Amino acid sequence: MHKVLLMTLCLALPAGSLVAQESAILPPNVIFVTSTGYWQENGDAADSGQDRGGNAKATASAARRGYYKLIAVRQADGTAQIHLQQIASTPTGPEVVSSAELEEFTALKAYVTDIRPETSTGITPQPGMFATVYLKTDPGATEPESWTVLIDELGDIRIERATN
Repeated sequence: MHKVLLMTLCLALPAGSLVAQESAILPPNVIFVTSTGYWQENGDAADSGQDRGGNAKATASAARRGYYKLIAVRQADGTAQIHLQQIASTPTGPEVVSSAELEEFTALKAYVTDIRPETSTGITPQPGMFATVYLKTDPGATEPESWTVLIDELGDIRIERATN
């Protein structure tokens, strides 16, 4: 006869440690956010003027780099919009370089159930982005559809139904 040891782990936060914030970190209609992939712009010679002594000078603009962010925003009817942001990593913190609604998803009138990056390590071997958006066009469907958002190393965006 084998004895089974059952262990219950109960995590409880004391009520006094929960403090309401004056403002929300994210609006309540933001249902999924994922950051993944990376982009970079190489610095190039921006100015080849002369210094005070008449000597030629060349100043190069610093290379910029950052990452991508996909955001699902729930609408009043329960469907979601998906927004793609390009975020620059700067010495003072992240800055939004561009932000756009991915209208392909809006046209589907989809109920987004998840967004996942290509890898959970945060490390991708080359510039670009790959993420999977799980959605239902019929809220009663049992299984979601998978759609991919792919940005190649040149910054071109492709959105297509995943094929496995």
